[in-house]
Amino acid sequence: MTFICNKELPMSVLSEFKAFAVKGNVVDMAVGIIIGAAFGKIVSSFVGDVIMPPLGLLIGGVDFSDLAITLRPAQGTAPAVLLAYGKFIQTVIDFIIVAFAIFMGVKAINRLKREEAKAPTLPPTPSKQEVLLSEIRDLLKEQNKPAAPVTVDPTRPL
Repeated sequence: MTFICNKELPMSVLSEFKAFAVKGNVVDMAVGIIIGAAFGKIVSSFVGDVIMPPLGLLIGGVDFSDLAITLRPAQGTAPAVLLAYGKFIQTVIDFIIVAFAIFMGVKAINRLKREEAKAPTLPPTPSKQEVLLSEIRDLLKEQNKPAAPVTVDPTRPL
């Protein structure tokens, strides 16, 4: 079995990766993911710390994060098996807020794109070849016009 060592391969892969990583779309996507993760944490805190406590107070002093159905009580060292639907409700509210924020952002971007598309655009300037061809066409039209009738004045000598 023979192995061929190509010293250019690591540099090629490295340069390809560098070109890929520096592309605008990849960088934009990375920034979006980081901002999205931070936004998700903010929304989770907003829901858990601002929305849910007053909502729980309104429905009888219930802490939503503690709402659960016990499927099997704790036995010895085995913990209880719970269906924590209160945390699920908080997560659903988190999702609704994030989805609404994304919807509003996409709606704003689409509106800007529509306004940009409506902007009047000037017709493209013709190339040198197109200008030359137009001039040739106009000259040919002039040459193909019928000649004006010649009128002869009978009183005038030839």
